[in-house]
Amino acid sequence: MIMIIKSYLHSQGAFMSIRSGFLRLLIAFTMVVPMLTLPVADAQIAVGVGISVHIGPPVLPVYAQPPLPAPGYLWTPGYWAYGDAGYYWVPGVWVQPPSVGLLWTPGYWGFVGGLYGWHAGYWGPHVGFYGGVNYGFGFGGVGFVGGEWRGGAFAYNSAVANFGSVHVTNVYENRTIVTQNTIVNNNHVSFNGEGGVTAQASASELQAEHEQHVQATAEQTQHMQSAAQDRSQLASVNHGTPGTAAASSLSAYHQTAQQHAQSQPISAADRTAGKNYNPNTREANQDQRIANGLRSGEMTSGEAARAERTQSRIDQQVHNDRAANGGKLTGAEKQQINNEQNAASRQIYNEKHNGNTIKPNAVDDREANQQQRTANGLRSGQMTSGEAARTNANQAKTAQQVHNDRTTNGGALNAQQKKQINKEQNKNSKQIYNEKHNGKTTKPSN
Repeated sequence: MIMIIKSYLHSQGAFMSIRSGFLRLLIAFTMVVPMLTLPVADAQIAVGVGISVHIGPPVLPVYAQPPLPAPGYLWTPGYWAYGDAGYYWVPGVWVQPPSVGLLWTPGYWGFVGGLYGWHAGYWGPHVGFYGGVNYGFGFGGVGFVGGEWRGGAFAYNSAVANFGSVHVTNVYENRTIVTQNTIVNNNHVSFNGEGGVTAQASASELQAEHEQHVQATAEQTQHMQSAAQDRSQLASVNHGTPGTAAASSLSAYHQTAQQHAQSQPISAADRTAGKNYNPNTREANQDQRIANGLRSGEMTSGEAARAERTQSRIDQQVHNDRAANGGKLTGAEKQQINNEQNAASRQIYNEKHNGNTIKPNAVDDREANQQQRTANGLRSGQMTSGEAARTNANQAKTAQQVHNDRTTNGGALNAQQKKQINKEQNKNSKQIYNEKHNGKTTKPSN
């Protein structure tokens, strides 16, 4: 109960007035007792923020939208949910809205106060705030541009929707609105907050927040519950690549999920592994913060080099400790690593807020992209701590060279130096790719 209310206060406080927040808290409180008897999956639907966890969700998988099954269906994007076996992917799917005129606002994870809280999706006359997460297919981070209601019929934007062989008469094409409402998310992060998408709710999204809402339909809830029983959807099993990323209809996936549940049911060992599954999330978050600092100009190359060296040392220590203990960390080792990451976190914060800034530029942006790729590899489990230690060490070396060259040349790089840095970054890029595709992955472990 405390966790749910605490998460509700943290997440809603930033987006709502005190009055409306208080009213919602009362509503949430009255729902807590019956909610405690529900499975985790049902609890997520019950209130706006029904669950909070200390481990962040994996990155969004890349997938193609299946074709529209028939006119009148609306697209609902896939998302990472959390159950008794950890994170699992709920496939994107075409659904029928509960009534004419309603649009779907997707749910999203928000990182506040050290916790990742789930904000459940809902139906309403307008699309509200969904964390700025770019789910694609019309949900580019702001509103929905995949179509609109025109009278009693839904018209589809052909710039977004996949019709397949279905004949659709209510069609228009507007590519400009797609571009205008897209938040670039090349790294596919799946949560809002530090280390993820930093978007905030707009005035119109706040207004939509206060409109009359309709909760997810019974079919949508069943869809989520089916995914929760499908072992191939578990992040701890698929390492960020779910067995079914999207489906053309609810019934089509339900049949698949039932077959998977019968042929390979989720075991007690799977549940234990899923709850403990943490593909180096905090290490990844630190790398993400360095990348963000480089992109924004809040961190110089020299500052990034120091932060990267620190992360490389911690990554290597985690690798060494796991190697010595059969792949796991002892309680004392966890505490020691946490203390070192706390110190590293303060270092990154200080570097980003010490007044030393640089105008965003292509060189630093590429440094940031490399750092981001390491963060993604850690989150997905494609990179081990030892592999991340190597990539961070190389990035620190390159960043330090950029800093030294700029210092020598009055803050700028000459053409020859740019060429040399680009050559080194090409080499680093190949290394990162090889580390992520060499078959070594982070298993569900401590």
